[in-house]
Amino acid sequence: MPPLPYAEKGLEPHLSGRTLSFHYGKHHLGYAAKLKELVQGTPFAHMSLEEIVRATAGKTEHQAIFNNAAQVWNHTFYWRSMKSQGGGEPDVALMQRFIKDFGSFQAFKDALKTAAVGVFGSGWAWLVEDAGALKIVRTSNADTPIAHGQKPLLTIDVWEHAYYLDYQNRRADYVQAFINHLIDWTFVAKNLNAG
Repeated sequence: MPPLPYAEKGLEPHLSGRTLSFHYGKHHLGYAAKLKELVQGTPFAHMSLEEIVRATAGKTEHQAIFNNAAQVWNHTFYWRSMKSQGGGEPDVALMQRFIKDFGSFQAFKDALKTAAVGVFGSGWAWLVEDAGALKIVRTSNADTPIAHGQKPLLTIDVWEHAYYLDYQNRRADYVQAFINHLIDWTFVAKNLNAG
């Protein structure tokens, strides 16, 4: 597990150090420990995390490995989607892509919030590039865009453990805080420009 890209209290007041302590130190760590146990002594033990996710996606006999590998990958990506003093507006090139593919930056933010708030149960809302266009997608449980040939650019974790200590049942407030104050636009742009 890579370290958090900021201090445990680095996202306050929008996400508390207590939430990050449980989320990163218990949930994320738990998935990583379980994955290590599941792949030990198998061909998966020598694969990268992305390779494991792709190799096990949709295969019922490897469902436990997929779930844990995808959750480790998703969480690592989620931590990097945020930064202290984040939010605001992206650079000009990314802003132009939002206007091209969503009509406006506000339309993108509205679509992301609607998707994140609308995930039924546990899951994720993502900004992805798919067939050359920016799109918002939702995944349930551990599912991830890399299992479907999409390029992830940004994600919001909407499992309750991501926000419940700070926001209780107010998922919409958590999502709004994420969009307004936490998104790391440099990370998003880097993902978009990556080969």
